[in-house]
Amino acid sequence: MTGHVGQVVVGRATFPVELTPDAITLLRFGAVTRNAHRIHYDTESARAEGLAGPVVMAQLHGCLFHRAAAEFAGPGGQVRQVGWQNRAPACVGERLVVTGTVRSVDTTSGEVTLDLVEHCGPDDVVCCRGRAVVVLG
Repeated sequence: MTGHVGQVVVGRATFPVELTPDAITLLRFGAVTRNAHRIHYDTESARAEGLAGPVVMAQLHGCLFHRAAAEFAGPGGQVRQVGWQNRAPACVGERLVVTGTVRSVDTTSGEVTLDLVEHCGPDDVVCCRGRAVVVLG
């Protein structure tokens, strides 16, 4: 999203951000973030914890929320805050889609607050909800 804050209205949709993480993606992301918990890459360990299989780590959900906010802010924009809460596990191979809407626009500070939600899997389960604050580029 490019343009001035005056052109943004409450309720306007963000562009969707999608990712279908595979086992290699989770293994690499875990290595970069130093997250060695086996439920993120080992099927037997995940199942022993009552999960269907290896699950996406919370930080990867956060990265997708940040990406959605950054894409909305546009070139030269800033992401000032990102927050989210995990609601349900997302497993390897499930398509993750982050969408959102403009919650508020502060014309004084130039900040735009976004409500974001991430759906996953074939049943479109809500796996995360959150918010981001951006300044448009």
